[in-house]
Amino acid sequence: MKFVEVAETFNKIEEESSRTAITRLLAELLGKATPEEASIISYLSIGELNPPYIGTQFNFAEKSVVKVLADLIDKSESTVSKNAKSLGDMGLVVEEGDWRHKGGKDLTVSQVYDELQDFLKVSGTGSQGKKEKKFLDLLSKLNPISAKFVVRIVLGKLRLGFSDMTLIDAFSWMKRGDKSLRKMLEGAYNVSADIGHIAKTLKKEGVRSLEKSVVTPGVPVRPAAAERLADAKAIIKKVGECIAQPKLDGFRLQVHVFKDHGKKVVKFFSRNLQDMSEMFPELSDAVSKLKVKDLIVEGEAIAYDVETDTFLPFQETVKRRRKHDIEETKKDVPLKLYFFDLLYLNGESLLDKTQTQRKKALDSIFKNAKEEKDIVLPIEEVDIKTAEELSEYFNQNVSDGLEGVIVKKKDSIYQPGKRNFNWIKLKREESGKLDDTIDCVILGYYSGHGKRSKFGIGALLIGVYNPDEDRFETVAKIGTGLSDEGWKEQKKMCDAVSVKEKPKNVVCAKELAPDVWTSPELVCIIRADEITVSPLHSAGKTKSQPGYALRFPRIMGYRTDKSSVDSTTVKEIEDLYKIQFKKKKKKSK
Repeated sequence: MKFVEVAETFNKIEEESSRTAITRLLAELLGKATPEEASIISYLSIGELNPPYIGTQFNFAEKSVVKVLADLIDKSESTVSKNAKSLGDMGLVVEEGDWRHKGGKDLTVSQVYDELQDFLKVSGTGSQGKKEKKFLDLLSKLNPISAKFVVRIVLGKLRLGFSDMTLIDAFSWMKRGDKSLRKMLEGAYNVSADIGHIAKTLKKEGVRSLEKSVVTPGVPVRPAAAERLADAKAIIKKVGECIAQPKLDGFRLQVHVFKDHGKKVVKFFSRNLQDMSEMFPELSDAVSKLKVKDLIVEGEAIAYDVETDTFLPFQETVKRRRKHDIEETKKDVPLKLYFFDLLYLNGESLLDKTQTQRKKALDSIFKNAKEEKDIVLPIEEVDIKTAEELSEYFNQNVSDGLEGVIVKKKDSIYQPGKRNFNWIKLKREESGKLDDTIDCVILGYYSGHGKRSKFGIGALLIGVYNPDEDRFETVAKIGTGLSDEGWKEQKKMCDAVSVKEKPKNVVCAKELAPDVWTSPELVCIIRADEITVSPLHSAGKTKSQPGYALRFPRIMGYRTDKSSVDSTTVKEIEDLYKIQFKKKKKKSK
């Protein structure tokens, strides 16, 4: 398949607002591709070359792209920069430039992919100059429409307005002409989070091969998530006898141990499945000493005070998420890693084992552990029979400075990528108020007034994710929680992902349109007094009912370990509203 066919489909998708139509366009394109090409197209369509656990970091500055485009279209660099600012997109500069590609015939999908992979791997002394030459050579072989999308991919600004969930639907449409395979395909993807692998296997080996998908050390499993209930009484009523674990406020990590060419390898993957292994050398050393052949385990890394042996706030833990000065930061912000669920051990998947069986296997890992147990530990777990016992354990953890507890059904299996009542959060509460933070996505910002006019930013538009529709819906305007310096830094962050028009996967009333739209990429932590109904905000809004909004929201920080599709969902907002309503009702009695 020629790459131009992919580019032309991407062009159609850009102009299409209907998710169903986008899904069908993708299905048609993938249907014509070979298994290998389908894998490549799946990655490229979400602006990547690889699955997230491998990553795609081109490390190619915008000024270098300007230099390459100036050579390509025979214009000055200042003209290219001016045109890019006017058009709001470097890709449009190359598409509209007066030039002719030299290749005669466009490259194939595989050729473009291979060249981009080679470009990705260029490093070392003089790498920027080598990359510029390589990039110019690649663009010269493409027609303008193909070059447009390659430029956007390299700049990390493809933004076609859909996520991997729309691709899952497209795979089903490709095979069956409807969404009937969605549940099975999503299940396979949850177990082996590599969208290209799913596409390739489906094309090459068919549906039945994916029905037998198994976990593989080294390939992340999409993490399970917990539901919420109002109080201990509601939880016991829902699940009966259960177990409870402390809820730590740190980095959720999925730890993999496996052999690669005979060498033991330890990998840490974040909640959004990115490789964070290099950031935690002391944790890696400790895990490598565990007497296991291979494993996949869920854990929470949290910073602690060496003097008092108490946990530190999330804002301290987040300081360890860095690529430079790791050794120095390791001393300033030491970590402990608590394992709370075991998914795979010594060649055997434990996904279908009960919570009780998984915890027993997890504890067995530490029977012969020695010094590593000071840094890597199994989470505490207590049996709970009554609401009174759960309340007592909850209060004990809160008094210790923790967020609360996670309650789990004893006979529950581990369900990758699912949020259900197998796990239930119980966090600090105040009657009738929302005392839980919400992870929201920044959708745009408003120009400042008064004192903030000099910053160029005065408030943010934020939203939450609707996974059923693969879109983001507004839930608040927010103008508090940041210092003057914080607002200046916030503008830089937003401008780095700003877009000319409202993204198609954002639903927003025209009255709320910000002065500057941003691509839905930045996840922030929001605290609010309560959730209210709103005739204006789109979160949860239908023809028959208003949406939801946050009352007195303030920004508390950022979740760099979460992607936008891992943010709080519309359903979670609805559930929190119901819990809050029950608390108010209870208080009034």
